[in-house]
Amino acid sequence: MRTRVRGWRWRSSPLRRRSDVIEAWALLLVAVLLLLGAPLAGAATGLWAYGNAQATVAAQRAERHQVTALVTGQPRRALPSVGGGPYAYQVPVRWTGPGGRQETALASAPRTTKPGDTVRLWLDRQDRDVGPPPDASLVWQHAVTLGVCAGGGTAAVVLLGWSASRRVALGHRMAEWERDWDRTEPEWTRGSA
Repeated sequence: MRTRVRGWRWRSSPLRRRSDVIEAWALLLVAVLLLLGAPLAGAATGLWAYGNAQATVAAQRAERHQVTALVTGQPRRALPSVGGGPYAYQVPVRWTGPGGRQETALASAPRTTKPGDTVRLWLDRQDRDVGPPPDASLVWQHAVTLGVCAGGGTAAVVLLGWSASRRVALGHRMAEWERDWDRTEPEWTRGSA
C-alpha cells in the first residue's frame, strides 16, 4: 500500500534532494499560472479584441449607408457560397442616389428574388454593394473566440514548459542516482567477489 505524504518536498529531510525542492516550486508556479495567468491572458485579449472590433464596426457604419433598391431583371449568375446560402445570386437593381440620380448595379440577393421585388443594400462611399457592418453578436463572438484561444494558448505554453522542466529534472535526478550508486556499489559488492 502506498502512503502519500502531503508537502514532503517542502519538509526538511535527509532524503529530500535539491531537485525535489525545485520541482515543488515549479509545480506551485505552474498552478498559479494556470489558475491566474491563463484566465487573465484570455480576459485581457478578449477585452482588447472587443474594443478593436467595436472601433472597426463604428468605422464601417460611418462609411456605409443602406438603401432600398428595386430588382430590375432576372438573376444573372450564381455566387459561390457554402451550402447555397441565402444570398446566392447577383441581380440587376436600381435605386435613387443622392440628388435624385438613378443608380444601377449588380447586387447580392436571395435566389427567390424576382423582378419588381425590393432589396436592402449596404453601399460604401463609392456606391459599391458591400455587406452590412457586423452586428453586436459577431463582435462578441470575435472577442470571446480570441479570449478563449489566448487563455488556452497560455495554458498550453505553461504546460509545455512544465513538461520540459520535468524532463530536465528527471535527467538530473537520474545522473544524481548514478553518482550515488557509483559511490555505494563498491561497499555493497566488496564481500561477494
